[in-house]
Amino acid sequence: MNTDFFTYQAQTTPHPLAMTVSHAEGSYIYDSNQKAYLDFVAGVSACSLGHKHPKVVAAIKNQLDRYLHVMVYGEYIQQPAVDLAKLLASHLPKPLEKTYLTNSGTEAIEGALKLARRVTDRSEIVAAHHAYHGNTMGSMSVMGYEERKRAFRPLIPDVSFIQFNTVEDLSRITTKTAAVILETIQGGAGFIEPKDGYLTKVRERCDQVGALLILDEIQPGFGRTGKLFGFEHFDCTPDILVTGKGLGGGMPIGAFTTSAEFMDQLQEHPKLGHITTFGGHPVIAAAALATVKEITESNLIALTLEKEQLVRKHLQHPLISEIRGRGLMLAAILASSEIANQVVLKCQDEGLILFWLLFEPKAIRITPPLTISNEDIIKGCRIITNVLEELSA
Repeated sequence: MNTDFFTYQAQTTPHPLAMTVSHAEGSYIYDSNQKAYLDFVAGVSACSLGHKHPKVVAAIKNQLDRYLHVMVYGEYIQQPAVDLAKLLASHLPKPLEKTYLTNSGTEAIEGALKLARRVTDRSEIVAAHHAYHGNTMGSMSVMGYEERKRAFRPLIPDVSFIQFNTVEDLSRITTKTAAVILETIQGGAGFIEPKDGYLTKVRERCDQVGALLILDEIQPGFGRTGKLFGFEHFDCTPDILVTGKGLGGGMPIGAFTTSAEFMDQLQEHPKLGHITTFGGHPVIAAAALATVKEITESNLIALTLEKEQLVRKHLQHPLISEIRGRGLMLAAILASSEIANQVVLKCQDEGLILFWLLFEPKAIRITPPLTISNEDIIKGCRIITNVLEELSA
């Protein structure tokens, strides 16, 4: 075990998995003993094209030879960032046309919340119970899980919560509400999808009272659900769209996209309404540009739904009560949290990487790269079912 990791680098839990990574390629990660691990997590939905995708690596190397950071965001014209924002606009419905690039998803959430208050001149934010939008102070303020944020209070004021998929709660969205922020598909809660036209009804209520709708697509975005963006399944276009994770192809990135009318309000009163030094970094923007091009110009999105059916066909066991989600954003719900823990740990021993969800202790995350082969899907499912057989023996 690498003692320097525990001595000098901060950890986020008392018992990290602590695998020493040697290299990674495609759908596999290799440890320092050259053991191969099939990756069913993809960096928690971040590595859309798997590890070391040749087009992403080529884009990074090409940009490295040109320039790295040169100026704070929004001052100089840096072509990779311009091209990325333009490409995103070409794949989004109106009025989603102008993008602010950030360093992470949580920073994009912060920018979206600030923008909503700036545009509406209102303060109240309505979020959902069991929501997860990141861990900076604003993002944590709209996290719907008191146990995880109690230690860090006071957080930002004027935030209230509604139950996801509960239409009766929509009356709590009023003329005092600046924005409603929702995950298109609730991630940490256990991959909960909107049902019975819920998002359409939220959209209608926001329009009635003049509130903005922010949709967090940091997990569902970029082909993972079988469409480029998750909201395309649900007949609902947000006022502000937040993305990250899968956009970067393995590089750190976030973004929020809205109309030019709204976004331009961050330019003055005050100037520098949102500012970042490294947002839109040219190397990261180049990687993201290559990632989005590959996802949209290939058949990966269509294949995602076929791969979902393969998972559902081969991942069946009495200890699995259901598989939630769609595409390659899936969560297997097990009989207990203890079984879920054992599955994650024992599968790693067997060469398969799984992970947990934040607020649903009985779930295991199944979010492999979109590029994963059918053979590797079947292989991974077989490892899980074999481990479940051992646990039920």
